[in-house]
Amino acid sequence: MSKVGDNERIALRLADIQGNILNAYGKQGFPKGRAIFLHVEKGEKGRAFLEKFYDRVTTAVRWKSDNPYAPKAETSAPERPPVTLNFAFTFDGLVALGVPIKTLSMMPAEFLQGMRARAPILGDTSPRGALDRWDDVWKGEETAGGSNAVHIMALLNSKMNPVTGNPVPEMDELTEMIRSECNARGGVRILKGHGVGAEEYQDMSARLMQDPETGHFKPVPLEHFGYVDGISDPVFEGQFLPEDEAVRKVGNGKFTGELKTTQEIENEDNWEPLATGEFLLGYPDEAKEMPPAARPNLFSTNGTFMAYRKLQENVETFDEYIDKTVPEFAKVYGIDDEAKARATLLAKFSGRWQDGVPLALAKNYEEWLAFNAEYQDDVTKRKKLSRFIYADDEQGAACPASSHTRRVHPRDMLGPTPGSGTILVNRRRILRRGLPYDATNDNGERERGIVMLICCASLERQFEFVQQQWINYGMDSNAGNDTCPMLGSRPVDELKFVIPNDPDADGEGAPYICSNLPQFVETKGGAYFFVPSMTSLRMIAIGVIDPT
Repeated sequence: MSKVGDNERIALRLADIQGNILNAYGKQGFPKGRAIFLHVEKGEKGRAFLEKFYDRVTTAVRWKSDNPYAPKAETSAPERPPVTLNFAFTFDGLVALGVPIKTLSMMPAEFLQGMRARAPILGDTSPRGALDRWDDVWKGEETAGGSNAVHIMALLNSKMNPVTGNPVPEMDELTEMIRSECNARGGVRILKGHGVGAEEYQDMSARLMQDPETGHFKPVPLEHFGYVDGISDPVFEGQFLPEDEAVRKVGNGKFTGELKTTQEIENEDNWEPLATGEFLLGYPDEAKEMPPAARPNLFSTNGTFMAYRKLQENVETFDEYIDKTVPEFAKVYGIDDEAKARATLLAKFSGRWQDGVPLALAKNYEEWLAFNAEYQDDVTKRKKLSRFIYADDEQGAACPASSHTRRVHPRDMLGPTPGSGTILVNRRRILRRGLPYDATNDNGERERGIVMLICCASLERQFEFVQQQWINYGMDSNAGNDTCPMLGSRPVDELKFVIPNDPDADGEGAPYICSNLPQFVETKGGAYFFVPSMTSLRMIAIGVIDPT
């Protein structure tokens, strides 16, 4: 801890933390990603493999950057590398690498079981046969200790060549180094079978926009349904420099006061960063406790858990449903322009207009246009996009209580009174990393979606709770058994999405009910990983861990 004024401030040892935890690489000029999954057949060979690449692993040390969304850095900060490398391990992987059973037995139960075993909790068994459609690379997760189980995930992120839109050459060079090391050393092999596209690895990429004049490519923060993504993320102690934290915590930290309207949100005194222990092991969490972790403390501290989830977006199904629904929705809502009705319906599904403006700040089409007219500077606008609460929209007339954004982060709606913070929400926050993917094979088959990398100190209390209770169950959003209209699984055809009518609209006040919702998003695979600190990674690599 270091002293700052009259308050003690957590000073993180950034060089001991892997770099893909604190901040999303996609926002720091690395729009290209690649996940390579490895199986360890011989523990000593696996440890030697990690030793080989240890010095190439990217830490959380801040870089110099002219990206306005990247974290502020010290004046002595190093330059960004062309490509990053990080490692994470499944429970079976730690076993294969020789981590002592006494250490492993202290790991959380959900990590020991793995994502596939907990599919019913996550909604991944719906619709029927969903697990059978997972990519082949994940079929080895059916049996613990199987001969094709995923043990190690190597994550690469790289800069982009703006002329071609491809990763910089260092991405393929590092991939070839991993491939060659596996082939030459033996005992470690790359697992294949990632659905449509490349077999050896899962490629990811931000969506690209081509400049019509120069022909150059530029990454844009859109997912494949057309929404701006990655807008808000939790802010926790030690994550940013103090002056950066003061700005970012508003709307993304935790309430310390009580607000009546969204207009009061700008007061920085009402916000504090979340406790570090909600996201990194070895630090106090929001309950002032140390998160459960393996021993020795040195093995867990500065590490975290990660849920890797490949989510296929059924874009054609989504577009068809929206197109079919717009005419009737427009009639009920009293909107006489089809384009305006479509934009409004899309906003109701998400809780945000497609450019990211929350319905809490612009409840109808006219207010959305006015918002964009007022905030034309992109940096200023992006800052506003997280600064809102739901106290003045308690019934969801502007932003439906069951919309995606409001489900995954209810903000002030689960507190003792609207406008107040709550430990329930503060302890369910997750860090969202990852990138979209888009692959087409030689037969013209195309698959699009997002590779989600979800980091948190407790997979059960944070990720699984949000997935089960808020996305795939609707009690906290007064929606009964209805699931999230965009991300939820659909076990039965009767599930619906209720859109309360806007009291300022021309309709008669009746809600619009979207019925027979198709499956818009389908899980294609995933696993739970432990992301060790650099110290712990060294301990794993050299095979020296003393759990006493």
